[in-house]
Amino acid sequence: MRQQDVHDELRARLHEAAEAHEPDRARILARVERGMSAPGRPDHRATLPPVFGWFRVAGATAAVAAVLGFGGYAVASAVKDPPTEKTVAVSPTASASPEATSRPPSHRAAPPAAGSPTARTSEAGSAPSSTPKASATPAAPVAKGEQDGPLRSDGSVDPHSNDFWAQSDVTLKTSGQLTALTVRLKVAQTGGVSDTGAWRSLPEADFTQSVTEQDGFLVYTWTLRPGSTVAVGEWVFAGQYNHEQGGRDAKDDGYTITGTADGKQYAVTGNFATVR
Repeated sequence: MRQQDVHDELRARLHEAAEAHEPDRARILARVERGMSAPGRPDHRATLPPVFGWFRVAGATAAVAAVLGFGGYAVASAVKDPPTEKTVAVSPTASASPEATSRPPSHRAAPPAAGSPTARTSEAGSAPSSTPKASATPAAPVAKGEQDGPLRSDGSVDPHSNDFWAQSDVTLKTSGQLTALTVRLKVAQTGGVSDTGAWRSLPEADFTQSVTEQDGFLVYTWTLRPGSTVAVGEWVFAGQYNHEQGGRDAKDDGYTITGTADGKQYAVTGNFATVR
């Protein structure tokens, strides 16, 4: 016989028993009254007040009601239909590996989609820059000798130099007006060479002047100020300096001159042949 058939037969019999059962209330109450009228122990009768007798009656009545109610509940529970078994599907929880739990999640942003403003900006920023335009200023010419265009030049040691002091003169001749001019005199450090002054035959206010030491040379530089001009003529630029006692060989001294006339640049160079 199947288990379901056994359950059905048991449920039918329990229904019949529950319907046929009729509790004998009169008999139960009579037994309660007999118990109440039965003589108690002398010590309790003497000490308990009458009111406790009524508490006993009420307690017994409540006990009878509880027994009857529990019997009915037991029968009803037995005849109820068997509970339907329910199955709840629970998704298994994936166990995280120690490495995954100990390492913070990555927040790296996804690359921008093609065609987006960000992508266009990145692509534009990575594009090679255009070739810069060539400067409009022409390159300075390379000086090759004492003459170039309207410029003529000469270098000499001033005849007033002595065994402790000397003056190197750079003479410039120009047949055209100059709108730019730079004269650079280099005196080799042959021992004890130090600056004592400089001058030029052109107006002082038209030039800036500096003296520096570079790579074993004492360098004098005169630069024509913007807006000033040098007229046609012969002009002298002189550097003065001390040196060790005795004759000084000026063979390593030199000069360069660059000038602009009629919008074109020219350059000359030379040395000092005089030995003192």
